[in-house]
Amino acid sequence: MSELITSDSSATCRTGCGACCIAPSITSPIPGMPEGKPAGVRCVQLDANNLCTLFGSPLRPMVCRQFDYDATVCGEHRDEALATLSWLEESTR
Repeated sequence: MSELITSDSSATCRTGCGACCIAPSITSPIPGMPEGKPAGVRCVQLDANNLCTLFGSPLRPMVCRQFDYDATVCGEHRDEALATLSWLEESTR
């Protein structure tokens, strides 16, 4: 299992996963993506190591700050998180 890090809300997050920055659509503005981002598109703030460059910054969108690690969503590994988040995105359209 990947290393876990603490997020803004003391939940844990898999270092270098980035699934929540790729799979779901985000309708609020993101620095560099003023219209938000479509599902399946990498956020421009996700670096080459799949880490958010806005993590801990007040510029990070509220929706991103509020998304917490959840074992039922994130699963055991990144591919599982991507699959679950993609399924949730598709199922809630």
